[in-house]
Amino acid sequence: MSRIEKYMAVGLSPTVWGAEERSDIQKNLDHIHETLSAATWLSGVDLPVKLAVIPEGGLQGFTDEIMDMDHTEYRENIAIDIPGEETDTLGEYAKEFDIYIVASAKEKSPEYEDKFVNTAFVIDPNGDVILKHRKNTPLLPVERSVAPHDVWDDWVEENGKDLDSFFPVVDTDIGRIGISLAIEGAYPEYARGLAMNGAEVVCRIACPEPLVANEAWEIQNKARALDNSMYVVAPNLGTYYLTPDTETPVDTFGGGSMILNHKGKTISEHDYGGGSSYCAGVIDIEGLREFRYRSPLMNWMKDLRTELCEVVYDRELYPKNLWLDRTPVKHDEYEEEVTEKRIEDMVEKDIWVPPYWERSDE
Repeated sequence: MSRIEKYMAVGLSPTVWGAEERSDIQKNLDHIHETLSAATWLSGVDLPVKLAVIPEGGLQGFTDEIMDMDHTEYRENIAIDIPGEETDTLGEYAKEFDIYIVASAKEKSPEYEDKFVNTAFVIDPNGDVILKHRKNTPLLPVERSVAPHDVWDDWVEENGKDLDSFFPVVDTDIGRIGISLAIEGAYPEYARGLAMNGAEVVCRIACPEPLVANEAWEIQNKARALDNSMYVVAPNLGTYYLTPDTETPVDTFGGGSMILNHKGKTISEHDYGGGSSYCAGVIDIEGLREFRYRSPLMNWMKDLRTELCEVVYDRELYPKNLWLDRTPVKHDEYEEEVTEKRIEDMVEKDIWVPPYWERSDE
C-alpha cells in the first residue's frame, strides 16, 4: 500500500436556489462549478485539493420540506436518479479538477414507484459514483424522505443487516471516506458505525439553524471527530433563496463551516458572511493512522467493551417499517401520529419524567 500524501479538503458553502422542478437544479450545478473553481484554485496554493464536499441541499434546496409538499408529487417533479444526469455533471467537475466530490440529493427510490429517499454519494476523479449512502434519520419532523428503517423489512431482505448496509465507507487513494447526512451527526451511534466500518474522513454535510447559533453543530462535530479518532469535514450552506425567482434570500443555515482533525481540533472554520464561500484544511491520513496505531489512551475505540453497549439498546423506540405500506404524511399528521406518541412512549417506558403539569400524582 502506497503512502498517502497530505492534501487539502474543501467544504463548499454555495448559494442555493430551492428547486420547483427538476430543471431548476441546473442553476445550482452551474453555481457549484463556480464555487469549486474558486475553492480548488485558491486552496491549491497551499497543497493540492483532492476532496470537495458539497452540503446537503446543494442541488435541490429543501422545497419538499419548506413547502410541505406531497411526497409522491415531489418524487415525480424534483427527485433525481443516482447515477443520472445531475451526477454525470458533477462527474465532469470531478474530472476537470481531479478531485473526489461528496454531495447528496433527494433520489427517486429505485425500489418503490411512489417514494423518494435522501442519498449522499461520492464521485471519484474519473467521474464515477463509487459510494451511495442513504440517510438513516431524516430531519424530523419536517423532512419526509424515506429512510432504511422506515422500510426495514424490505431493506434488510435486500441489503442485509450489517455495517455496509447502513454505514457504508469507500476505500480510496486519499483515505477511507464515509458520509454523515446533516442531522445524522446528532446521533453518536451513526458516526461510530462509520468509524467501526473503517472511516478515516467523515463528511457531515450541513445543518440548519438554530443548531449553529446554539453551538450544537460545533459541539457535535468536535465530539464525533474526537470520539472516533477521525477527520470531520463539515460544510454548511450559504445564502438560501426559497425559489429560483425569489429576490430576497434567507440565512437559513447560519454558516459555521469547519474541518476537524482526529483529536477534535478545528483546523479550518468559516463563519457565514453572505453569498458563497468555503473552508479548506489539510488532511493527513498517514498521521491519523499513526495516531490510531500508537496512542495508548486517546485512541478510544480500541477499548470499546461492546457487550455493554448492547444493553443500552435492548428495546424498540422509534417504530420501524413506518412507511413500508404507505408514503410519508404531511407535517401536522406526522406531529400527531408519530412525534407525540414517541414522547408518550418515552414516559411510559420510564425513560423520561413528564413535566410537573403532566404529572397527575402531584
